[in-house]
Amino acid sequence: MLEDERKLILEAKGGEAEAFGRLYDYYLPAIYRFILLKVGQREEAEDLTHQVFLKAWQNVSGFSEKGLPFSSWLYRIARNLVIDRYRKAKPVVSIDEEFVSEKLIFRPNVSSIDDKRDVARIMASIQQLKDVERDVVIMRFIEDMSIKEVSETINKSEGAVKLIQHRAIRKIKESLE
Repeated sequence: MLEDERKLILEAKGGEAEAFGRLYDYYLPAIYRFILLKVGQREEAEDLTHQVFLKAWQNVSGFSEKGLPFSSWLYRIARNLVIDRYRKAKPVVSIDEEFVSEKLIFRPNVSSIDDKRDVARIMASIQQLKDVERDVVIMRFIEDMSIKEVSETINKSEGAVKLIQHRAIRKIKESLE
């Protein structure tokens, strides 16, 4: 969590662009990574990430903490924008090779060709999941969000998130076998 996050949020709600800029700088990499994993194309992920923060800036005065971090609100905005994107156009699944080698999804040092293939296979498996399953896997295991944070972000109960997570993991394992 960002130091003095509550203070920054209050300042941003008051129209302080610099405070929102610090929130932006802190959360940008995680939101971008989340969107990139969902859309698979760098340019589109950059555009959607920009839209997330634009919407957040425009609506920060309406942000209500509800016991969860600011990041949950940003993830919800990101998730909704991605859903809107899929509604408007048929998705094109593309795994960015640079992303696979850089993003360290399950292993911190992906160096050998076999490791890169494994990561590509895992990414392909994740891409085959239902949208909500993919969201849960990304938020839980890549973004390290708690069950509670994920449940608030996707508007489902904590029990439902656990069940979705279990099913998604099972599907990933089956596709890798």
